[in-house]
Amino acid sequence: MLDTILQHHERLDGSGYPKGLTDKEILLTSKILAVADVVEAMLSDRPHRRARDVEEAMEEISSNSGKLYDSLVVKSCLELFQGGFSFEAHKE
Repeated sequence: MLDTILQHHERLDGSGYPKGLTDKEILLTSKILAVADVVEAMLSDRPHRRARDVEEAMEEISSNSGKLYDSLVVKSCLELFQGGFSFEAHKE
């Protein structure tokens, strides 16, 4: 579990951190968490910027599918959002 969290900022092309791991070195759970984290961050207000819209978040992961983010994870995420998923619907 800790390795999943540690690796979730790694990117397939080795441009991530903290170790610069590449595709096969990164745990699948970390790849899933990485995409979820990017999408959630883009869809949330931050002190320095307003939230982006879903289309922008989907474009970010789509355009970097296979480069930064795992293709199957991206595909699954896109399918979830196309099926009507939203973070708003799951807030307590």
